[in-house]
Amino acid sequence: MQAAFAESGIMLTFAMMSSIAIIGAGAAGCFAAANLCGAAKVDVYESASRPMAKLAITGGGRCNISNTFEGMRSAEEAYPRGARLMKRALKEFSPEDTLSWFTRAGVGGFVTEPDGCIFPASQDAMEIVRTLSRKMAGASVHCGMKAVSLKPSAGSWLIGFADGSTAVADSVLVTSGGAPRGLPLLEGLDIPWVPCVPSLFTFTVNDPALRSLTGLVVPSSLTIPGTSFRSSGPLLITDWGLSGPAVLKMSSYAARYLHDKGYNSSLSINWAALSQAEVETGLQAFLSEGTQKMLSGAAPFHLPLRLWQYIIGVAGIRQDIRRGEVGVKGFRKLSASLTATPCHIDGRNHFRDEFVTCGGVDLSAVDPSTMQCRLHPGLFFAGEVMDIDAITGGFNLQAAWSTAYIASRAMAIRK
Repeated sequence: MQAAFAESGIMLTFAMMSSIAIIGAGAAGCFAAANLCGAAKVDVYESASRPMAKLAITGGGRCNISNTFEGMRSAEEAYPRGARLMKRALKEFSPEDTLSWFTRAGVGGFVTEPDGCIFPASQDAMEIVRTLSRKMAGASVHCGMKAVSLKPSAGSWLIGFADGSTAVADSVLVTSGGAPRGLPLLEGLDIPWVPCVPSLFTFTVNDPALRSLTGLVVPSSLTIPGTSFRSSGPLLITDWGLSGPAVLKMSSYAARYLHDKGYNSSLSINWAALSQAEVETGLQAFLSEGTQKMLSGAAPFHLPLRLWQYIIGVAGIRQDIRRGEVGVKGFRKLSASLTATPCHIDGRNHFRDEFVTCGGVDLSAVDPSTMQCRLHPGLFFAGEVMDIDAITGGFNLQAAWSTAYIASRAMAIRK
């Protein structure tokens, strides 16, 4: 028979219909199933009661389907782990390919936000869920089926489930996400595994003065003193601590470091997101332009006034002095507080209802051209089950689309 793979115009010829099992009905698993329908007999097994539950809430329910990657100097900036594999995968299936695929599948357009995040024009994650459901209609989806074992058997794969049932498939694609100590179904296969820890979370900060500024959003840059971890972007002050893109990026970059520290770490905030020299020049101009004005009456660098008053307090300077009275010592304290306000991370919070981990199948065990396990022919991986994760949901979803596409293409042509 002949079938079109992923509506790409690539025609594949099959002597007989092969059987493929996909373990995990998340974004990667369902995208792979959508690409494989018509090219193989596809069964998707999901332990939860419905498929794509996480996809339905991603991006706050809007579905940050991808990212433009604009302004990214390297893949490492988007993918703290898995950048090398993703650099290759993005050449095979890019964000542009993703949008084209979903457009052909019936999604009614996309919108791109200033930070490069791409959403469906409907701003509704369920449009993406429904689209994938339509495209994978030829697959059999089995919910409430938790796979607990996987064994090669006479050129096929034997899958065992928690209820005692079994299934057999010619090829298996594992897209079941990360797990703290690895996946039980991979035990006995000698596949190297990187322990999973949380990524993409917000910071709890037990500082009443800072938390009193709840609701303020400020472009900033963050550092963890004594490390090379840096991030920048909008910083949101919340009633529990800190959130926003700058924090989510830092939580991703420093995921393992913060885990090892028990989510108890120092943090430094540059409120102006400028260099020390730039801050000193701007601060000097601010103080000089109105020497008789109250220091706390207006803020430099377009900072919110409440935040500026907080910074003055961090510097240990009275709120009621005039700008001309600050002096050299006060100038240095203000400059230091603007560029390096000391803060302390006292814990972590999940980012909304989404949960991302770093860790998973060690990428040394995966052939990046096919996503096939190097140790076991016929066993493939896609998505978060591998040691790949990114700084925001859009990059993570793109990793799911790209790796699932490559895996499904390889599985479709596998003899």
